[in-house]
Amino acid sequence: MVQRTLTIIKPDGVEQKSIGAVIGILEKEGFRILAARMLHMSKREAEGFYAVHKGKKFFEELTRFMSSGPCLPMVMERENAIAHLREIMGTTDPAKAAEGTIRKKLATNVERNIIHGSDSPETAADEMRYFFPTIETGR
Repeated sequence: MVQRTLTIIKPDGVEQKSIGAVIGILEKEGFRILAARMLHMSKREAEGFYAVHKGKKFFEELTRFMSSGPCLPMVMERENAIAHLREIMGTTDPAKAAEGTIRKKLATNVERNIIHGSDSPETAADEMRYFFPTIETGR
C-alpha cells in the first residue's frame, strides 16, 4: 500500500550540509518527495509540533534543539512509507543504529540524530498537516 509520511532533516543535518546525502538515500530507497519546505521553527512552533512529548524530561532540550536552526520538513510517499522510513533512519541513538542507516552514517548522538520520521499513519497525517496544511495526507 502506498503511504505518505513526513520526515524532517533536523537542524544538525542542515548545519553539517547533509541535506543532499539524506535526500539521495531517500530517493534511492524509492521515496518520492511531494513537498518540501526549508524553515527555522520558533520555540513555540517546535513545542507545538512535539506537543505529544510535553512533560517528558527531554521535551525542553528537544524543542530548544529543533528551534536552533533551519530544518527541512518533507512529505514523501512510497509503498509502506512509514515502516520503511523508520527502518532506514535507524534507532534514535546512532551508536546503536544498524549499519547502513541514515543515523549510523550521519548522526552524531542521541540528541543530534539528523532526521525525524512519523511513527504511525495517524501521526503522519497530523505531522504533514502541521507543516503543509493543504496537502492531501492519504487518509
